[in-house]
Amino acid sequence: MTTRPRKAWIITGPTSGIGHRTALEMAPYGTLVLVGRSPARLKDVEKEINALPAGHALSVVCDFSDLAGAQRAAEEIAALGLPVAGLLNNAGIMSTATSTTAQGWDLAFTTNHLGPFAFTQALIPHLPDGANVVFTCSAVEDPERGPAVAAGFRGARYLSAEDSLHGRWKPGGSAKPGYDAYATSKQANLATVLALARETPRLRFNAVEPGFNPGTGLGRDANPVLRLLATYVFGPLAPLMPGGSTPKRAARMITGVLTDTSNRTGVYHDEKGNPMLGSAQVRDSAFQDRVVAETRALLKQLS
Repeated sequence: MTTRPRKAWIITGPTSGIGHRTALEMAPYGTLVLVGRSPARLKDVEKEINALPAGHALSVVCDFSDLAGAQRAAEEIAALGLPVAGLLNNAGIMSTATSTTAQGWDLAFTTNHLGPFAFTQALIPHLPDGANVVFTCSAVEDPERGPAVAAGFRGARYLSAEDSLHGRWKPGGSAKPGYDAYATSKQANLATVLALARETPRLRFNAVEPGFNPGTGLGRDANPVLRLLATYVFGPLAPLMPGGSTPKRAARMITGVLTDTSNRTGVYHDEKGNPMLGSAQVRDSAFQDRVVAETRALLKQLS
């Protein structure tokens, strides 16, 4: 009697915050392919997963600000020949100030959008029909989102993929340029999900808004005092705030979306797992298609 191979799940950004909690929640569902930039921290999480009952994990090193590296990581995973049931694009960063890569590209837009896009695009031909590709997005892309505006965001400021690469945003944005970069990268993630859901019906593409989660490590460039406040003051209070959550709650919601066996695709889920709407701009299918087309053209140009 032959046994069916365990399903495999690819999780990016699994070494801290929501990604780490989601990896732990996903352990009973099959083999986990952990993708992140720190070999040492990946190995720690891999050992943690493998110590669990029926836990099985392996690691692939990838810094998503390295576009060629993202392509290589996808090829490495494809070569494993695993029966991939789902991919969670969760890796991401947020800075309050302008940050750039070694090439002078905007770090947040490259890491949060271009790298995951290149990674996903390279994996798509190797994913079996019905596989679920989920992106962790953020409601800060919506300029009408009250709590985000109160926190200093002014929504996504997309001009073009190339402008975003060079840190150029639509005027009238946040006083903190890093907020514009983050919001725009998250809008590009959501536009990608909605466009690919229409373009590639053999797969499922969905998005999640994990809610307000202070202290997840996303803003790791913040000063130590702010990080302590986020972890020990705002973190415990977050579930009491509108749209607030915790990494544990977010992980459970994401696990539910990632392992959902329905045929739902093109759905944007809020922090409770319910369908929600993105900004008016990102709901426009022409805008979605433009973001995807410009991203593909830019990646081709940069390769």
